Amino acid sequence: MERVEKETEIDAPVRVVYNQWTQFEEFPEFMEGVIEVRQLDDRRLYWSAEILGKEFDWDAEIYEQVPNTCIKWRSTSGKHNAGAVFFTPKGDKTLLRMVMEYEPEGFVEKTADALGFVSNRVQTNLDRFREFLERRGRETGGWRGEIHNTRA
Repeated sequence: MERVEKETEIDAPVRVVYNQWTQFEEFPEFMEGVIEVRQLDDRRLYWSAEILGKEFDWDAEIYEQVPNTCIKWRSTSGKHNAGAVFFTPKGDKTLLRMVMEYEPEGFVEKTADALGFVSNRVQTNLDRFREFLERRGRETGGWRGEIHNTRA
């Protein structure tokens, strides 16, 4: 299992940053490689992404979500991955930190991982999210519900 941890500082209040991050279906607008995200209900998401020239689909569940604090997920089918996004207020700005775990499969994915492909893409996508939000100046929506882990 590999782990990546990246962060970016966004020139927007934590509530605005958090609200925008909850708009999962808009991820393809700023996340390189993400083809589609469909929110099936409050907890479940369907993902389609291009990784190293191959298309992958998987389902994920949000198992913890606390407004303005964190969103944690894990895949339930397809490409194995899990992680969390943390939102830390810094005055009128927000520190957005992502921690992601994934399992590279096969020679090509393991080689790309060793060369920092995933790490670079995560940082690029966080920076693109920052630019997306700062350019707009406001969030496009937000979900303020809470989800708490019901299983270990």
